[in-house]
Amino acid sequence: MAVNDSVNILNSAYLAVEYIDSLLPDNPLQQPFKNAWNYMLDNYTKFQIATWGSLLVHEVSYFLLCVPGFVFQFIPYMQKYKIQQDKPETWEKQWKCFKTLLFNHFFIQLPLICGTYYFTEYFNIPYGWEEMPRWYVLVGQCFGCAVIEDAWHYFLHRLLHHKRIYKYIHKVHHEFVSPFGMQAEYAHPLETLILGAGFFIGIVVFCNHVILLWAWVICRLMETIDVHSGYDVPLNPLHLIPFYAGARFHDFHHMNFIGNYASTFTWWDRIFGTDSQFIAYKEKEKKQQLITKK
Repeated sequence: MAVNDSVNILNSAYLAVEYIDSLLPDNPLQQPFKNAWNYMLDNYTKFQIATWGSLLVHEVSYFLLCVPGFVFQFIPYMQKYKIQQDKPETWEKQWKCFKTLLFNHFFIQLPLICGTYYFTEYFNIPYGWEEMPRWYVLVGQCFGCAVIEDAWHYFLHRLLHHKRIYKYIHKVHHEFVSPFGMQAEYAHPLETLILGAGFFIGIVVFCNHVILLWAWVICRLMETIDVHSGYDVPLNPLHLIPFYAGARFHDFHHMNFIGNYASTFTWWDRIFGTDSQFIAYKEKEKKQQLITKK
């Protein structure tokens, strides 16, 4: 009975979103995007699209999303939003991070990306424009992927902090006590594989078009670069997402090497009480702000 009720609720929600979508004006970018997509299909093989297209989406998205945080360090006005103001970024750290990123991207992640084509072929994942899901379906699928990845990340990330294995793998990522956006994927190769596996679980569950691969890549990079940015910027649209963790939540983890293990949402840390020190820290911070105002 409960299952039927849930299905009915989901169907009603889907119909409501469909109705709202029908009332929205036509997207002026849809036709150019359709033309570009069809041009890609006409001029490149599925292997080229799945492999080199995925690599291009990842690299361009990653470094473009890093630009705002990188620029903030040169803007005095933005420094009031930096969480750990006593630990500024340095060229030495950023260059070291960049070199490690290139190694991880091309020697660890690229071989995994090369399997994308075979994944789409095995599961008969379509590439065509006509089979592409509507934007609200894609948003829902990306959210589902985020929920699954967040659960995987919480438990495996927490395991990587176990005292018997921390220094061998996860310590690399914690080399920077005050994180910056580009550091999001700065990690030991084994950690890239272990925590990165969570990214693919949602794809296996939800993928009904190759576009989801790219949409989920962009969403995941947007989230992880934001929480590693080191800046708690007001009016951040990501904070409109219910239970979104954000930069301050994850920055505390880098500052103290404990708690706040989830990647995107706060619920797992709340359920298991691993955010207790962060909550105490926030309460102490509020009291200090009240004293300062007086």
